[in-house]
Amino acid sequence: MSYMHEKVAYLQGLAEGMEIGSDSKEGKLLLQIIEVLEDFADEVDSVYDELDDLNDAVVELDDYLETIDEDLADLEDDVYELDDDDFEDDEDEDFEEVECPDCGESFFVDGSLIDKGEDVECPNCGVIIEFTDDCECCGEEGCDCCEE
Repeated sequence: MSYMHEKVAYLQGLAEGMEIGSDSKEGKLLLQIIEVLEDFADEVDSVYDELDDLNDAVVELDDYLETIDEDLADLEDDVYELDDDDFEDDEDEDFEEVECPDCGESFFVDGSLIDKGEDVECPNCGVIIEFTDDCECCGEEGCDCCEE
């Protein structure tokens, strides 16, 4: 960053033009401040050089990772031989919304579990919910009295 070096060089020239010497206390102080500023400018240049090197390394790593990602995608395609059709939603899936009789929380259950009469645990409170084919009004299995 030559801009800082230019500013420090200007201060050095200004101090010489004003004939500031190290023979007075104030002169010693000003010359030391200018010297410290020059050291700072050198250090800032060094930091900027390191940042440039790091930036180059990051760009190189980014390119390398992009290449690896492309190779991995090709490998996955070859190994798994998946089509876009494999990721489509299965429209045959049957989920039903169920309300927990204990806490009143609603959640979805696979319809096949309900059809099989399997028990399901409420994810909110942990109560076991039993699914049966028994009619709610008469208690008989398979009746038609509630299907109106």
